[in-house]
Amino acid sequence: MAFHLKPKEEKFFTLLDRHAALSYAAADILKEAVNEEISKAEAMRKINGLEEEANKLVLETMKRLQKTFITPMDREDIQELIDKLDKALDNVTEIMDKMCIYQVGEATEGTKKMATIMAKSMKEIRRSIEYLRNVKKEYLKLEARTKKIMKLEQECDDLYHEEMGKLFAECRDPIELIKWKEILQSIEDVTDGCESLATLFRRIVLKYA
Repeated sequence: MAFHLKPKEEKFFTLLDRHAALSYAAADILKEAVNEEISKAEAMRKINGLEEEANKLVLETMKRLQKTFITPMDREDIQELIDKLDKALDNVTEIMDKMCIYQVGEATEGTKKMATIMAKSMKEIRRSIEYLRNVKKEYLKLEARTKKIMKLEQECDDLYHEEMGKLFAECRDPIELIKWKEILQSIEDVTDGCESLATLFRRIVLKYA
């Protein structure tokens, strides 16, 4: 009787793509909440729903990694990708949670710009994930996306330092200062996480392309 190896399990790319889509959707909702285009309560409800879906994807990915004989990439790379995506979504949820608990008022224009850059970064991550399925053919497009992500992170970092300076110079309420200091730091953490994913994409290009 002939023995046939099961072909590489391509479902991993679908799982990663779905998680990246959920993470971007959450970041976009957070951006809308920061810009007061949607209520904080409604944004929190929607983001919590997205996080629940994402948690299921993480569990399914873990199960498949344990059971699949031949994976399309090294298990460690798939594991790191899903972990970093999930951390980004967790950070977005944390920001929204703080905004609701702290009952913050209107954000500054700089903070709104940071939230917009954060959402753009997650959108670039979402598009980058699409290229992993055919990384040998799409590596140049993936490289271009990583450059955009790095540039966006730098823009957000510059705004972060500018906003922190203004906060400490102009805010006279110590409680409000603490609230916004934490939120600004958390937004910066998301874009830092995107930069970390971009670095991982570059390692994957070197490894598989």
